[in-house]
Amino acid sequence: KDSGSEVPLFHEDESTFDEKKSNIKHPQACFFHLFFRTSAILIYLFCELFSRSFIANMVTIILLLSCDFWTVKNVTGRLLVGLRWWNQVDEDGHSHWMFESRTETNKNISNSESNIFWLGLIVCPLFWVFFVFSSLFAFNIKWLVFVFMGAVLQWANLYGYVRCKAGGGKKLKDMATNYLGLKLFKKVVNKPEGM
Repeated sequence: KDSGSEVPLFHEDESTFDEKKSNIKHPQACFFHLFFRTSAILIYLFCELFSRSFIANMVTIILLLSCDFWTVKNVTGRLLVGLRWWNQVDEDGHSHWMFESRTETNKNISNSESNIFWLGLIVCPLFWVFFVFSSLFAFNIKWLVFVFMGAVLQWANLYGYVRCKAGGGKKLKDMATNYLGLKLFKKVVNKPEGM
């Protein structure tokens, strides 16, 4: 359940570029991976052109964000990068993050699909964070609630897949510890002699 080390974040190994297929094998999944999230952003930006009704615009954007969350979490993550995450509550009421990487499908993962998945997953939440701050600074309180909801839904998927890619909490902690240890070692080694 907790292994995600073999799934490429971006095209990482130049020597295997020709060996791996770079074509898109799941065009519908790629389309819907980007369609819901970009549609929600575009409707937010140009909602006054579509309808003057705040409620109609809000419902449309919330539906698009919900469809995006479900699609990315349950469909495109499995098809495009072979990853899946979910949150499970045990009998005691404790919440547990579960991560899955299907290693048998990793050989069939296209670099193009992986790049589309990760770029869409990383870039779109940045827009929603920008919208949150712009709504705050413009004192546009009526939009702030669902702009914040858009940011939370997008970041939840990003967080889940990054943890899934990193192999869950243990591997993520190990990566952070190794990074900090390396920085400390470099600092000690490069320390001037007079100090």
